[in-house]
This record gives sequence, C-alpha cells and structure tokens, in this order.
Amino acid sequence: MTFASVSAVTVTLLLVGIFFVIMMNLNKVATTIEEDVEIRVHVDIAANDKDKEVLEQQINQVSGIKNVTYSSKEQELESLIKSLGDEGEAFQLFEQDNPLNDVFVVKTKNPTDTMRVAKQIEKLNYVSTVKYGQGKVEKLFSFIKVSRNVGLILIVGLLFTAMFLISNTIKITIMARKREIEIMRLVGATNGFIRWPFFLEGLWLGILGAILPIAAVSAATIMLTIT
Repeated sequence: MTFASVSAVTVTLLLVGIFFVIMMNLNKVATTIEEDVEIRVHVDIAANDKDKEVLEQQINQVSGIKNVTYSSKEQELESLIKSLGDEGEAFQLFEQDNPLNDVFVVKTKNPTDTMRVAKQIEKLNYVSTVKYGQGKVEKLFSFIKVSRNVGLILIVGLLFTAMFLISNTIKITIMARKREIEIMRLVGATNGFIRWPFFLEGLWLGILGAILPIAAVSAATIMLTIT
C-alpha cells in the first residue's frame, strides 16, 4: 500500500507537472508572437520632412503607443533586397528611382490594441496606407485567447483530479488498516493518537511522491532549454 500510495502521487503530480510546463512554454510562444505584431504606417509620397515630423508627433499622441520607429524608403528598399536574397538583386535597379514609401513602424503597449491604434492612425494626415496584417491578426489573437483559457481550465481540472486520486489513495490506505484502528480503539487509544501516525505517514508519502516528478520535470526542462 505504501508503494501504491507513492506511485499514485508520483504519476498524478508528474502528469500535472508535464502539462503545466507545456502550457507555460505555449504561453511564452504566444506572448512572443503577440509582441512581433507591428503596425506599418506608409507615409504619403507628397509629405515633406516637416510633415513627417508632425505625423510622428501625432502618432505618438495616440493612446497605447509603446514606441515609433522611422524607416526611410532607402532603408525599406535595402531591407527588401536583403530579405529576397539573390532574387532581390533585380530591385537594385530602383535605387535611383525608389518607388517605396517612408514608413513609421509602430508598436503598441498591449498587442490587442493593434487594431484600434491602426484605425486611429489611418485617419491622420499624410498617411498613405496602414498595414498590420488585417484579418489575420484578429484571428491570431482570438486563437491565443481561446488556447490560454482552455489551458487554464485543463490545468485546474488536472489539479482537482490529482487531489481526488491522492485523497482516494489515502482512504484506501486507511481502509487497509481498519482492523489495526479498531484494535487501537478497543485498548483505549484517543482519536488524536490514532490520527497523528496516519497524518505523518501521509506527509512523508506525499513528499516522497512529489520529489520524483519535481526532479523529472526540472531535469527535462533544463535539457530542453540547453537543446
């Protein structure tokens, strides 16, 4: 029964630990994806340097802005050529007559504010177009939100399952010693005297059962991090 109790605690907590680590990593990936979302504000070709300064100030005044980075059309062309590799050499012909727009790259404090901020910036003067992955970003945020909620529900469910399995294992252990408890009562033992050995035994079984999954999950996490 001692082996069964330790095994039940170990397996249950191991499942909870593995799932918790998986959800933590998925949440980290989701957060990274959210932080990569940005708004690209294409400046009207007719705008001069003064107009660009005014536009940058107006963008910074929009609530929820984290930072605004300016990228000239020359930098945009250079970035485009690098991203295309060998195929980008054909675009070097446009260096003399660059058809691209100057761009303001906008990051929001809260990624979910991207759509709202983009709509506000779109109304400003000297803004040609605003791009942020419209249609795809909304689906991405919706999927991440649902995934986090489902993960939270599953973790809570696993914790309750673990509590149920562990409590049942303890009950079975006590039932297996029912005859011993009856004998102790017959000889005049108090409830406290009978209860404390079971309490201490359960405590040690719980500690022994928890050490193994903690060590296994920690070792697996360190190995995967190094890899």
